[in-house]
Amino acid sequence: MVNQDLIRFIKEARNRSFEDFEIRAPLIKVGWPKDEIELAFEELKKKQEKQFSGAKVQIKISLDKKVYKILDSRARKNILSIEEQVEDIIRRSAVLSLKKQPKAEKIDDLLVGIFSRKKKK
Repeated sequence: MVNQDLIRFIKEARNRSFEDFEIRAPLIKVGWPKDEIELAFEELKKKQEKQFSGAKVQIKISLDKKVYKILDSRARKNILSIEEQVEDIIRRSAVLSLKKQPKAEKIDDLLVGIFSRKKKK
């Protein structure tokens, strides 16, 4: 059975933008068995493949710390993870480009309109 503490550590390190080789090295250095580390990475890979086996495609991006803080703040406000917030922003951008909304409309006004309980005409 895979060590859940090890899996949580790897997930957290990945969330902090560390590459897998940057995660493995310190684990080996502090004495984690290589086979146990690889088993944890394989388990995460299986979960990830299962998660993205549908219509979703995984994209890796790098962000400036200021942008990340803004996204984090918005995600917390919307009760989303950062990944979900970024996915939501990209999805909305794609949908809006299809609808050809006027560029002058503010995003906050648009979000209020989308989530408003008022009936649309």
